[in-house]
Amino acid sequence: MKKWLIPVIVIAVLVAGFFIIKMIFGVTVNNKAIDLEENAKNSMANVQSAYQRRNDLIGNLVKTVQGAADFERGTLTDVIEARAKATSVNVDASNLSASQIEQFQQAQTGLSSALSKLLVSVERYPELKASQNFSQLQAQIEGTENRINVARDRFNESVKEYNAYIRKFPFSFFGDKSEFEKMSMFKADAGAEEAPDVEFDFK
Repeated sequence: MKKWLIPVIVIAVLVAGFFIIKMIFGVTVNNKAIDLEENAKNSMANVQSAYQRRNDLIGNLVKTVQGAADFERGTLTDVIEARAKATSVNVDASNLSASQIEQFQQAQTGLSSALSKLLVSVERYPELKASQNFSQLQAQIEGTENRINVARDRFNESVKEYNAYIRKFPFSFFGDKSEFEKMSMFKADAGAEEAPDVEFDFK
């Protein structure tokens, strides 16, 4: 064997070995990225499920309130329209873009605002407040709001873990970066950073 062939063979073996190792590690790190991505998508499905539960409860709440004589129709109409808008905005869990999440969040925030106004206006209707059906629905909605917050927090945590993983070694070197993109999180609702005005009427 000619002497010049030895270094060529060594280099060829090293290059081949490098690509084989990269391929093996690439499969491993890609599989981990897939697991983290699927976990985030599942968390988003849980968020949507919690919001859907709220939408269903609001339908029952609207029916209950509609039964009250002379209840403010404008407030009720706002809730009905906000609910329709919120249910019309869908998020594709397989393609969680920042704009999709922002549209979804804006629609849900609009519904939250309309619902808050409705529940405040009920204070002026003692017979409605005293209704056992209304009280049960109100308690269920409050519980659902807590579920929504927990689901959103879990989604953000799973996205944070996924985003960190695809930016760090070993994925940054071995992973298929064309297959995995950074995912967006839920942001705090507009005005959430401001303390609410609280007024106590002791009259």
